[in-house]
Amino acid sequence: MNRPLRVFLCHSSNDKPAVRELYQKLRAESWIQPWLDEEELYPGQDWNMEIEKAVEAADAIIVCLTKGSITKEGYVQRELRIVLDFADYKPEGTLYLMPVRLEECEPPRRLRAWQYADYFEGQRERGLRRLLVSLKRRAESLGLNLVATVSDKNTRSFEDLFNQAVRILQDEGLVSHSVLQKRLKTSYTTAAHIIDMMEEKNIVHSKNGTSFHRVDQNIKSDVLPFEPVNPRQSNDTQLEETPIHIEDKLTLSNGLEFMRVPAGKFLMGSDKNSENEKPQHTVDIPYDYWMARYPVTNELYNVYATAKGIKHPVDEWEKKNDHPVTYIKWTDATDYCQWLNNLLKAKLPLGLALRLPTEAEWEKTARGTKGREYPWGNIFEKDRCNVNSNSNPFFVITRSIMRTTTSVKAYSPQGDSPYGCADMSGNVLEWTNSLMNVYPYNANDGREDEKASGFRVLRGSTFNYSERGARCAFRSMDYNNRFVGFRVCLAPPLPK
Repeated sequence: MNRPLRVFLCHSSNDKPAVRELYQKLRAESWIQPWLDEEELYPGQDWNMEIEKAVEAADAIIVCLTKGSITKEGYVQRELRIVLDFADYKPEGTLYLMPVRLEECEPPRRLRAWQYADYFEGQRERGLRRLLVSLKRRAESLGLNLVATVSDKNTRSFEDLFNQAVRILQDEGLVSHSVLQKRLKTSYTTAAHIIDMMEEKNIVHSKNGTSFHRVDQNIKSDVLPFEPVNPRQSNDTQLEETPIHIEDKLTLSNGLEFMRVPAGKFLMGSDKNSENEKPQHTVDIPYDYWMARYPVTNELYNVYATAKGIKHPVDEWEKKNDHPVTYIKWTDATDYCQWLNNLLKAKLPLGLALRLPTEAEWEKTARGTKGREYPWGNIFEKDRCNVNSNSNPFFVITRSIMRTTTSVKAYSPQGDSPYGCADMSGNVLEWTNSLMNVYPYNANDGREDEKASGFRVLRGSTFNYSERGARCAFRSMDYNNRFVGFRVCLAPPLPK
């Protein structure tokens, strides 16, 4: 069967932070469809009825246990009774009910027949791996395909599938985006041919359980105008690149577009450039997050400035309304995020907040999981970003050759990151939440404390830097705000 494994998360409300993290990690597995009440229940729905329906539809039940949940009276115990009643009807030996301890505790008597997994803080990766083994066995016993599927509510348009195919083929060094983009509007068969290629790479895209197939069995191999790509641009993979899912795009009511970046590991830093980028190391971001597709523009910032009764920092901004806002201090950027949170909080996904990205979130979005030098690959190309590529110095300060900002869409999609974000190389430097601490990066060492004093990291380079500053790993503390803007991240709140 070509559908995901349906997994119900039974838990106490007091354990939400750890359960939410587990939910995000399961959701990052394309073959799993986890069910969590705060994500699936909507205003006006009958809580009891929806819980029972979700348990009945589930292929597997994960029961999250802590000392508090075991002893707590109330809904969690009722939910557990529903789960156990359904478990009683399963054939003996079925991998169905899976207890998961979130801390050291003794499972309730009725759950002691099942082997549990430990998902303790500091040991969660090992616990997750053990849990995934059981879930995969359950999926296989049901005859489910352990490949990427698309649920009905996230069904892609043919154009979305086409765009994903282009990115996959680009990453393989097979074809340039520009040629295929031109043919999209005129050649349905070209798109079908690409999807065939995707299926040959074992990437299955399903609509209501039916895979897309070639629409013309007589397509010739020369339909695609393949262009050779410089082989040096291929990425030496140390970690598997995460596929793009074009449907994972979120647009807020004020027009801000966000692209999903799935949880998982990536390569951060560089061993061959500045000391503050060393050593290159692996960082694991344990949650999905959404990064703004573009930096905040002059036009968007003007809405904030007008609401707050403050002067727009850019003179005559109306002449470049779709350029990134500049002359932004770190406190300006954090104040904007807080204002936007207050404005849109009723419409934001539960458990997520609008804020500045951490340095790790920014870099993963820019370079993907493989450690690319630039958002598009390992070779600099001046037509993909707004930097001063003709300059020999690190950056240029001579007024006679001074450049300026461009539209945030001027270098998209050719300069987009692996997750579809534009302008992550060049145009303006962008604030992050992180203090300029040494590597390896550790989100829990105080560098993400919003109240701590110190220099905050800027990322992305500016229109006046050379190509060396356009690298994804580049870190800056340049406080000339003439070159500085920011972009917004939608993610779990940072610890206080």
